[in-house]
Amino acid sequence: MGASPRRVGLLTAGGDCPGLNAVIRALTKSLIFDHGIEVIGIMDGFKGLVENAARELTMDDVSGILTLGGTILGTTNRENPFKYPVSKGREIVFKDRSRDVLETVERLRLDMLITIGGDGTQAISNQLVQKGLRVIGVPKTIDNDLHGTDLTFGHDTAVAVAAEAIDRIHTTAMSHHRVMVVETMGRYSGWIALRAGIAAGGDILLLPEIPYHMDAICREVHQRSEKGRRSSIVVVAEGAKPKGGEVTARRTVADASDPLRLGGVGERVALEIEKTTNVEARATILGHIQRGGTPTPFDRILATRYGVEAAVIAARGESGKMVALHGDEIVSVPLESVACGPRLVPESSTLIKTARSIGSSFGDK
Repeated sequence: MGASPRRVGLLTAGGDCPGLNAVIRALTKSLIFDHGIEVIGIMDGFKGLVENAARELTMDDVSGILTLGGTILGTTNRENPFKYPVSKGREIVFKDRSRDVLETVERLRLDMLITIGGDGTQAISNQLVQKGLRVIGVPKTIDNDLHGTDLTFGHDTAVAVAAEAIDRIHTTAMSHHRVMVVETMGRYSGWIALRAGIAAGGDILLLPEIPYHMDAICREVHQRSEKGRRSSIVVVAEGAKPKGGEVTARRTVADASDPLRLGGVGERVALEIEKTTNVEARATILGHIQRGGTPTPFDRILATRYGVEAAVIAARGESGKMVALHGDEIVSVPLESVACGPRLVPESSTLIKTARSIGSSFGDK
């Protein structure tokens, strides 16, 4: 534990997420009001640290932003300072620009960084700790795929948006006697699809963690039809894949740490269902609407609790920690224990057992 910082840098990195502004607000207010610490906002995530883009945050700057989606600081999910994309002619090459981060921190006279982000952000944060910087992490992602915490803020909002969309699609499915396939976000984890599917009464739930068989999906649709259920709802996570197959990607992005841009598995599944069962099928991709807009009250409260606790930990001079939710308690965990890849839905999950118990299929048998 070191000395209490006098000047703290704050950044948001990775994909945008409902509740980011709520954390910025809580951190800024708590650091200034409770602890007398200056707050410097780093613009556009780690890019701002590499390229020295920052501004002071005051109480007035964060007034009225609690309910706003997105982030007033901007964000990016491409500029990893340890693998920074640089144009070289027509090619993109990657360079280690972590030294620029250290120089920016010194130039801005920052005693500590607070990084708000998901698994990629916290992995970078842990690397910066190894470089000698003092860093505190705050867990953010709609995917809920971060180790060390029971829940990330933004996830509840994404589930609520997805569930409402599925609710609306039910009526079209019933009216036209169709199979409606709804594709959710989540990358390589199925938390959004699983929770939204249970909440909205999905008949078939396809998760990355449970590879599916098309014949099992089509058999389920056929059996439902024989029982007089003339419509079906299939909820599929964007990272779902068939047994022995690969994920479906729309494109690749050369200057990103993860070049694959997932998407299109919903259309793929809908086409196969229609071809095999002769039941009309349509696909809807929810996409980025799950990441935008006003956060739910639950996410606003969780984000605020995270922000206040991160300020307390920072004021104590601690480093290499991430705030986390365990049960109903806000605690801290070592950053190094978080930076180990995405947290997937375990097959032993009580949510999976619950869904199976009420008749939902996972297309695996």
